[in-house]
Amino acid sequence: MRTLLIIDVQNDFLPGGALEVPGSDAIVPVINRLIGIGGFDLVVAAQDWHPAGHGSFASSHPGRAPFERIDLNGLEQTLWPDHCVQGSRGAEFSAELDTRRVEAIFRKGMDPAIDSYSAFFDNGRRKATGLADFLRGRGARELWLCGLAGDICVHYSARDALDQGFAVNFIVDAATPLDAANEAAHLAALRERGARIVTSAQVPADTSP
Repeated sequence: MRTLLIIDVQNDFLPGGALEVPGSDAIVPVINRLIGIGGFDLVVAAQDWHPAGHGSFASSHPGRAPFERIDLNGLEQTLWPDHCVQGSRGAEFSAELDTRRVEAIFRKGMDPAIDSYSAFFDNGRRKATGLADFLRGRGARELWLCGLAGDICVHYSARDALDQGFAVNFIVDAATPLDAANEAAHLAALRERGARIVTSAQVPADTSP
């Protein structure tokens, strides 16, 4: 079963958002086209869903600024601007994203004491989101990943998917990085772990009559 996993295509990561990923709006039509070609048996999404005052927010640590690093409950943590707060407009999926075929949404980052980049686990791998079990229950074996940000949440989701035994395809033109300078290194690391780095043109279309 070929599965498209759409990660964090939310307003706060898009232009004008609290944690804008440069050029992120360009991937939305690419993802919509991938959904439209009908080559996927299953479409699933992940959504950052932080409570107000989350421990990963710089505002939760007086005197600290966004993008500083601290120790948060035993893990190195980059501090972020407040983003994807539960129930806020910033946490909503882009209005331009076609979500009609999304069968399930897995929310992450809800524990205020630990961040969750991956759609599968929190950063300490202390709690699972249930995504892996859901995919296995549906018979999914081959995952195609896209979304935001390519070098953070999509990257760590791809790593965990590989660790969970899934075949992983990272759609590079549908996963914009926050830090473009490190994109090549992140892609090389995924390739070394066994992921395929592909473009949207390599995604098979539905060829059934």
